[in-house]
Amino acid sequence: MRSRLLARDVLRVGAVGLRTRRVRAALSAVGIAIGIASMVAVLGISQSSKAGLLAQLDRLGTNLLTAGPGQSFFGDDATLPTTAVAAVSGMPTVRRAASVAAVDASVRRTDRIPAEETGGISVKAADRGLLATLQGALRSGRFLDRASERFPTVVLGAVAAERLGITDASAGLQLYVGGHWLTVIGILAPLPLAPDLDRAALVGYPAAAKLFGTERNAEKVYVRADPDRVAEARELLAPTANPETPEQVTVSRPSDALAARAAAKGAFTALLLGLGAVALLVGGVGIANVMVISVLERRSEIGLRRALGATRRHISAQFLTEALLLAALGGTAGIALGALVTAGYATSQGWAVTVPALAVLGGAAAALAIGAIAGLYPATRAARLSPTEALRGT
Repeated sequence: MRSRLLARDVLRVGAVGLRTRRVRAALSAVGIAIGIASMVAVLGISQSSKAGLLAQLDRLGTNLLTAGPGQSFFGDDATLPTTAVAAVSGMPTVRRAASVAAVDASVRRTDRIPAEETGGISVKAADRGLLATLQGALRSGRFLDRASERFPTVVLGAVAAERLGITDASAGLQLYVGGHWLTVIGILAPLPLAPDLDRAALVGYPAAAKLFGTERNAEKVYVRADPDRVAEARELLAPTANPETPEQVTVSRPSDALAARAAAKGAFTALLLGLGAVALLVGGVGIANVMVISVLERRSEIGLRRALGATRRHISAQFLTEALLLAALGGTAGIALGALVTAGYATSQGWAVTVPALAVLGGAAAALAIGAIAGLYPATRAARLSPTEALRGT
């Protein structure tokens, strides 16, 4: 009669090596688990981060445009006319517009600090409608209004407040700005679409003109366009802001920078996946090593099975199944570990937890593929042993 080996028997004899050498099997499975966990975690964290970034972009809107002075024909720095904001605000495609202008002054906690030590904080004159245009929020206090913009008051960006060690705008703290004492009335939350304002101290245009002689030539004009007419607003923004020399106006869309960050994460993910693949390869080599040693240690078992009627195909199926089971155990543990790492990190960052199905299915497939490749040679070597040589242990 022809010898047969049922599928359930293949699994049973394939699991013998795992049950009898548990520590060795567990250590080999750890190698696969680390590789799979790293790949699942990298994909999961990357997708969670991207989803969080896109959700933030949806909240902030993609209809924010900026216009600023470029360069003249001779390479000199151009300027926007003082009528730029009023002209842009009258565009039918624009809902809101506000501007900021550079102020020649430094910010210090006291007049005892040298003027050169600015801490990287700039001073800008701002329209009172700036916060609404940017759809920003306040961390503390209030923003410039019709009354406070005329007095020596200042609103700090998130980074500026942190560098100055100010956390509460209601304490009535004063800063020494350009030779004048200004009272802090507000602290902004981070502005993802205007990161330069995070490191700025904002004063009202009337106060800036009175205290520092600042003119109303905008350094940058922020424009909140009609969401359905962004392209049209972008095309007309430069000639509207500066009709005489529109070529000296630079127009940008801040949301493009966030979109670029989301795309850049894809390239970084590819690099990390490569590192995960290396870890997975190392795990596969560990499985191959364990299986080769297992074949050498179990030659008498192989010889006995061959003598009792097991064919070469049965022997190779046994050891190949053992390698696959070992890889499957490591892969399952790796997928679970990777998902837990993704969930923990995404939750700590306030992102929605996203574990792509591709990461789970791909991780399982990669583990099985590595197991099959790692077990192929040991299984073939075991099948080639003749019964007499195996029973003699030579």
